[in-house]
Amino acid sequence: MLNCFDYERTSVRYADAMPARPDTGPDFIEALARGLDVIRAFQPRRPVMALSEVAAATGLARPTARRILLTLVELGYARQDENGFALTPRVLELGVAYVRSTGLWEVARPHMERLGARTNESVSIAQLDGSDIVYVARVAVPKIVTLSVQIGTKFPALQTSLGKVQLAALPTRELEAVLAQPTRSGLTPKWQPDAAERDAELRDVRARGWAMTDQQLAPGIRSIAAPLRDGNGTVIAGLNVNCHAAETSIEVLVEHHLPLLLQAAGDISADFARLATVPHVVVA
Repeated sequence: MLNCFDYERTSVRYADAMPARPDTGPDFIEALARGLDVIRAFQPRRPVMALSEVAAATGLARPTARRILLTLVELGYARQDENGFALTPRVLELGVAYVRSTGLWEVARPHMERLGARTNESVSIAQLDGSDIVYVARVAVPKIVTLSVQIGTKFPALQTSLGKVQLAALPTRELEAVLAQPTRSGLTPKWQPDAAERDAELRDVRARGWAMTDQQLAPGIRSIAAPLRDGNGTVIAGLNVNCHAAETSIEVLVEHHLPLLLQAAGDISADFARLATVPHVVVA
């Protein structure tokens, strides 16, 4: 039987045997990073994966991938059957914990529900994640759309109205660094602008304070978005109204939906700023 010192030495040897990632500090936990790699390996087009597929997708040895998968199964974040491994809905707890920790959902929900009712369109909030946006809140209206959107869905930021309002707020150097990162959305958008066209688009967004995309991400997708700000005026997210191009014209989107969107974005930003000023007391 190993005593605590033997166990610690064994753990260190095991960790040392795992190739270190570049640009990581001495406190970096490689095993945790690999567990997250396994979770991220599951995509909409491959919800169920064999052990060999997980190992290939993550670059892990099969024994390592197997241990991580079985650990996720024991914790309830994955399941195993004769077809392979799949994530369970419990994984959503990881994303929901982030949204709840910011307080953004509690603040935004009534405004989003009201905006959705007044426009009869789906309303979403997304934040930047590298060169992508990730959806963190959504009030959906049942309609036929060409792209499925859920909490956690990622799209390339530049081709979305939600992404444009956040990219337009970035300093030039930071903008270039963000857009240099590869997308992890798995989607190839229709609009592929060069640097000059991109900069012109973001200048327009910056000047008017809102953004629109008209089938630049995918056919049939049309939306407008406004920035959400914290108490310091920093853009922290985007709020949009999304519609199908065959049902809602640009005129309706701009003349009717846009004023309602701008009002809702202002109200959410104001409420979020007020929330940040409220003292939070932790009761043991």
